[in-house]
Amino acid sequence: MQHPTPQRILVIGAGFAGMWSALAAARRIALEASPNRPVEVALIAPQPVLTIRPRLYEAAPAGMAVSLRDLFDATGVRFIPGSVRAIRTDTDEVDLIDGNGHSSTVHYDRLVLAAGSSLFRPDIPGLREHAFSVDEGNDAADLETHLHALTNEPSSMARNTVIVAGGGFTGLEIATELPTRLRVILGESATIRVIIVERADTIGPDLGPGPRPEILQALADLGIECHLGSAVASIDAGGLTTVNGERIEGATVIWTAGVRASELTQQIPAERDASGRLRVDHDLRIPTARKVFVAGDAAVAPTDNQGNHTLMSCQHAIPSGKSAGDNAAADLLALATTPYSQPDYVTCLDLGGYGAVVTKGWDRKIWLTGAEAKQMKVMINSKLIYPPVGREAAFAAANPAQALAL
Repeated sequence: MQHPTPQRILVIGAGFAGMWSALAAARRIALEASPNRPVEVALIAPQPVLTIRPRLYEAAPAGMAVSLRDLFDATGVRFIPGSVRAIRTDTDEVDLIDGNGHSSTVHYDRLVLAAGSSLFRPDIPGLREHAFSVDEGNDAADLETHLHALTNEPSSMARNTVIVAGGGFTGLEIATELPTRLRVILGESATIRVIIVERADTIGPDLGPGPRPEILQALADLGIECHLGSAVASIDAGGLTTVNGERIEGATVIWTAGVRASELTQQIPAERDASGRLRVDHDLRIPTARKVFVAGDAAVAPTDNQGNHTLMSCQHAIPSGKSAGDNAAADLLALATTPYSQPDYVTCLDLGGYGAVVTKGWDRKIWLTGAEAKQMKVMINSKLIYPPVGREAAFAAANPAQALAL
């Protein structure tokens, strides 16, 4: 007896949005699919690994990755190793290349693009050659190696100076982490200098005025300098120069100034925002490519009816991934899709040795500060964002109705 050929829901990306998209699709298929109409859930990524990207500003980043192989096996998600080179929405196909350089083509019946984002590196002289980052696991590991190698250099103020380019969320978290981290490496008696260079006239410009007093207090207590209204003109092995002509000497420059959606978004015939994110409907579908759903950093989606939209953070990647995967499966099975909704918004900013600050709402009113906020940040980073273990736990957590509770 000939078995029917399975239809396929294909997920691109193994980050938070991709992993949860695959699990949510597999859950819906397990609940709804008929044996007479089999559906395969497959995920393409270079490795079956979830990098805990929100933690890469911390020490020891090399250990901040979790294998997804057992989880995929338990939930019936097929893993396809490779990197996507082309998406063809006219033929419902994806071209990829594996680690050995072999090319192949995979057909899909529904596609979830969850390819994430990457650090934006503008054409600034010396940036690519001399600046470190905490964008990906390898980047953070390279920075860690460099910081430890500073002990091989003669002690000097330049050796003990780290310049963080960008005073947004990531810049603040790595900058406030550094004083303690550097004293562990260079010795408690070392004079440490951490400098934030921010082109805007205020620190944390995208975070708004709500948490700013707490941020400024943390920076003052930690002895971190801020050079505001200073865009970077060039970077070299000895530091950087601003467009105002200011020279800042330092053996370490860390670039954190902004991210952009995956370049794969450019292959989808749809509207994008300034960061390259695809604009999607309330069910996370591309209006002009109805078989394509988008989640996480690759999408800009309405979170409510008040005009708010998703941000590039795991707080939105996880729930939007669940919704996109569930909706892709529902649509394939001719079931009604469910609008993605996430009206509650919380910001949890690590402030290193000072503590943390947690805000509620899109106006970011302060909720928790200091040690209490730090406790919440540690819980989020060490437990809440990690993947589940086993089929039962995975499917329970993959239900889009399961909120990311804080």
